[in-house]
Amino acid sequence: MAHPKRKISKQRRDKRRTHIKAATQQLAKCSNCGATVRYHTVCPECGHYRGKLAIETGDAL
Repeated sequence: MAHPKRKISKQRRDKRRTHIKAATQQLAKCSNCGATVRYHTVCPECGHYRGKLAIETGDAL
């Protein structure tokens, strides 16, 4: 098996990995109230998810 001749420095390793990073969050508008929410999550404003009431919020009471 191949064996590295020398240790790869942290700087060289990190330079190679610069493109590996977290992507920005995808945002969408709530179909019920129009608030900005993350994809695949319940709207914190009105409690709806995909057009249906998922959780009761203080505003709905």
